[in-house]
Amino acid sequence: MRSSRDPQTLADGTTVLDRMARILATRGIDQSAVDALPDNVEPNSALEALSTGMLPRYRDAVAQHPQVLAWVRQVAGQSVAPSIGARRQLATGPSLLMAGVVGAGKTHEAYGAVRALVQAGIGVRWRATTAADLYAELRPSSGTDSERVLAAYGRVPLLILDDLGAAKSSEFVEEQTYRLINRRYNHMLPTLITTNLPIGALRAYLGDRVASRLRQMTTRVEFEPVDRRRLQHAA
Repeated sequence: MRSSRDPQTLADGTTVLDRMARILATRGIDQSAVDALPDNVEPNSALEALSTGMLPRYRDAVAQHPQVLAWVRQVAGQSVAPSIGARRQLATGPSLLMAGVVGAGKTHEAYGAVRALVQAGIGVRWRATTAADLYAELRPSSGTDSERVLAAYGRVPLLILDDLGAAKSSEFVEEQTYRLINRRYNHMLPTLITTNLPIGALRAYLGDRVASRLRQMTTRVEFEPVDRRRLQHAA
């Protein structure tokens, strides 16, 4: 019986490897260079694949805040492998509410946290949006299924919700925020939330229902009142 590793013979008596060698030769490709390639080369690592889907500004983001790094360790520790030998996947876990002035580095830390999880070998399905963009997607319009949009953000294992509180407060904003946060609260899905508002001001902006859930589901991370963008520009 021919082994699956033996060269396959074609109808003209040549093997697949012979045919490939002739094709390479006609194209001026050195066969020895191809033979020297390792068998287990992966064109893209998990981190490279992640970076491809990230906003260009945050593709090299590195989390450095102690509380953010502690969150990464905790979430990674709670990740589970769906089967023996499979890669651990992000499951349930805590959330973070990162508050600080504009330019304090909150969004950078959030993206850096996602990269840190992937670097730790955790499989991560995630989404990222600003609160303003989310509300724009959820507003009724022809050809848009707002319920499906909300469900996608509500069930994704990891969500970055950036700039909560930047959009103008309204009944619509409060209701849609409640529906999103409540779903993620009930399913204990990790959420990285950034805001420029003082944490105490979120209740007035979001209402008691959202503020109560955020208080229970998140660890508050206060950033230094320094605009890092302005400092970098000045340097």
